[in-house]
Amino acid sequence: MKKNSKQTVVVLDFGGQYKELIARRVRELKVHSQILPGNTPIERLKEIAPEGIILTGGPHSVYEDGSPRADKELFELGIPILGICYGMQLMTYTLGGEVKPCRVSEYGTVNVTVDDESSILFNDVERDTVALMSHTDRVVKLPDGFIPLAHTADCPVAAMSNDKKKLFAVQFHPEVERTKRGNTIMSNFLYRVCGVEGDYTIDDFIAYEIEKIKEQVGDKQVVLGLSGGVDSSVCAAILEKAIPNQLTCIFVDTGLMRKHEGDEVEAAFANKKLNFVRVDAEKRFLEKLAGVTDPERKRKIIGEEFVRVFEEESSKFAGSFLAQGTIYPDVVESGLTNGAVIKSHHNVGGLPKDTKFIGLVEPLRALFKDEVRELGRKLGLDSKLVERQPFPGPGLAVRCIGEITKERLDILRDADYIYREEIEKAGIKCGQYFAVLTDMRTVGVMGDGRTYNYVLALRAVNTTDFMTAEYVHIPYEVLDTVSSRIVNEVQGVSRIVYDITGKPPATIEWE
Repeated sequence: MKKNSKQTVVVLDFGGQYKELIARRVRELKVHSQILPGNTPIERLKEIAPEGIILTGGPHSVYEDGSPRADKELFELGIPILGICYGMQLMTYTLGGEVKPCRVSEYGTVNVTVDDESSILFNDVERDTVALMSHTDRVVKLPDGFIPLAHTADCPVAAMSNDKKKLFAVQFHPEVERTKRGNTIMSNFLYRVCGVEGDYTIDDFIAYEIEKIKEQVGDKQVVLGLSGGVDSSVCAAILEKAIPNQLTCIFVDTGLMRKHEGDEVEAAFANKKLNFVRVDAEKRFLEKLAGVTDPERKRKIIGEEFVRVFEEESSKFAGSFLAQGTIYPDVVESGLTNGAVIKSHHNVGGLPKDTKFIGLVEPLRALFKDEVRELGRKLGLDSKLVERQPFPGPGLAVRCIGEITKERLDILRDADYIYREEIEKAGIKCGQYFAVLTDMRTVGVMGDGRTYNYVLALRAVNTTDFMTAEYVHIPYEVLDTVSSRIVNEVQGVSRIVYDITGKPPATIEWE
């Protein structure tokens, strides 16, 4: 992003896991943000000439040998600076103040008292507020020219400033939702201190990423494994816009997708300036899954076979770049931001060993899921792809309890299609909703005959983070319609149940 096109705020990263969240908050406030390493040379910062600089948190103690440090000249550039957590301690240490271990460390949501209500940083923030703290060190002596702005019960200096030099710092994390007026504090820094105009839009992100992709790829080819999910679809859309006719999308049709989904994915990319390859691998996957009932074995078999199919097809494009729809939560969960590994993601961690690809292209790596959806809409993707519900990588195999056969998958596909159709028709807001074919059969009566068919379960939940979830209170009349249609239209199902368990204790999926 050129300086003469858009105003920029630089986020200097000192190892904190929230750097992308800080950058996201800046973007939400309509200001372009750029993340750079904490040791970025001063000359580079002068060249960018940002409207402001934000120093991130980090896991280190600033007074220890080997901890990330900053050049004192950074604070003499005349550029407004906001230090967050470690960033506050770094500012203090560099400018002659003192940082020591806490007598009582603070973790979680803490009551904060604003001491200087006239401070520009705390404009429109109540005297008594709450913020997320996560620190074992604290400022015990302010640098010359600084004044304290806030405190907590165990942290005498929870915020400080040198208004003359436009240097501000907070010990808490204003970028997280658990800090009650964090967005107000960020906005005050950007608009009242830095004087930004708020001229950033998603169009700027598109233009910026397109230039990055062109510069990285040049005239080489790019291969993308397209699943039909939101992330890979949006990744394909921006690549096609950046490097038309240089992208090959390999869509491995496992035979484990929902009804019509494979055709919808193919149709969405049929008239694009890219090479779309659909690999019909249904038979291969069903043969590998024959007789397997353990859910973890299913996942491993599907994952391994998918890699084999993709490798076979992509080997035809040796010397190309590999593109992935990695988004920022994938990076965080995989522990690549100095955090713990929450769960592994196949698309995180760089190129595999012994690869024939020459590099990795990840245009969505800095974005969160809602930003990816917004980007997809802006790029003109079909709403069915952009608003697609989360769908497990192994597909319907985890929603078909017991043995996987084409017959059982088709029963599930038809029932799931009816359920989703009626939920959408009724306008019921659900975060995720789907059908599960159990391995249980029960006696039923149809016409004058006895039946012995499957029990089908319906699931619908609302969630914001997928760590917790509540079941949706679907009106009885809607459930009645769904049940009636499935039993009458789908051969092989004679009983319908609705799952009213939250998470915890249950998981969202049934496996």
